[in-house]
Amino acid sequence: QVQLVESGGGSVQTGGSLRLSCTFTTYGYTIYSMGWFRQAPGKQREGVARLYPSGLGSTWYLASVEGRFTISLDNAKNTLNLQMTSLKPDDTAMYYCAAVDINDYHTGNWRYWGQGTQVTVAS
Repeated sequence: QVQLVESGGGSVQTGGSLRLSCTFTTYGYTIYSMGWFRQAPGKQREGVARLYPSGLGSTWYLASVEGRFTISLDNAKNTLNLQMTSLKPDDTAMYYCAAVDINDYHTGNWRYWGQGTQVTVAS
């Protein structure tokens, strides 16, 4: 079972920045893809950014965060990061780190989830 633990959430003013981190432990499992999701109260969960650490080198961003958020992987520290800049009140949500097991690459099932970290952007 892959374990994911997020940190770095908090409260900022509009235009501010935050850096979220997700420390992961694979226990021998192989991760195909990792990403960040968010869920605001009363809204559906949505993908924010995705990274393929298997060497493909590709990333994907939700249109509303592209150019403001950057996803990155620090293999030495087993940490997935999300650098968020120019934050807006609409970015307020619980942010979750998630991973796709290599055995699920054909379905893209996000099997592993962290507990979430809250981001609040004041207007």
